Amino acid sequence: MSVALESALRERVQAEAVPDRAYLLQPGQTANRLYFLEQGLVRGFYLKEGKEVTSWFMPEGHFVISIHSFFARQPSHEYLQALEDCRLWSLRYEQLQQLYREFPEFNFIGRTLTERYYVLSEQRALHLRMYSAAERYEQLLRDLPNIFQRVPLKLLASHLGLTPETLSRLRARRSS
Repeated sequence: MSVALESALRERVQAEAVPDRAYLLQPGQTANRLYFLEQGLVRGFYLKEGKEVTSWFMPEGHFVISIHSFFARQPSHEYLQALEDCRLWSLRYEQLQQLYREFPEFNFIGRTLTERYYVLSEQRALHLRMYSAAERYEQLLRDLPNIFQRVPLKLLASHLGLTPETLSRLRARRSS
């Protein structure tokens, strides 16, 4: 990253502190910020027949975004919620586009990150379609080893497409 790009980023990014359980985005709102999560944990979820279905968890060191809403400039269908007190850095959509125009090297960085997160999204979808509950559980533990200390069982079960009782049985089998 060039010194000029680093300087431009420092001028534009905004530090934010978000408390546990606060929403970064709700359905009907258009995502206007791309977040980098310095500390904390965020989940994406939607409502299906009145029940929360957790799509993903994102821990510190990752970007948090409602991809469709942000890039298509469309109202979101999902919630983005802090599950812990979070420290984030954010850029508005217009700022991101301006950085892309001003710094060709940032286009490369943006494309590389977009590809990375697209692959993660495809992997999540594949796991839900192709893997058994036990395999999805094991993959979650590999991806986020301390997730059970940070997230309520109900939300984890929702993410895995299980009932909390089934998830409890899987955990008990694994630890015995």
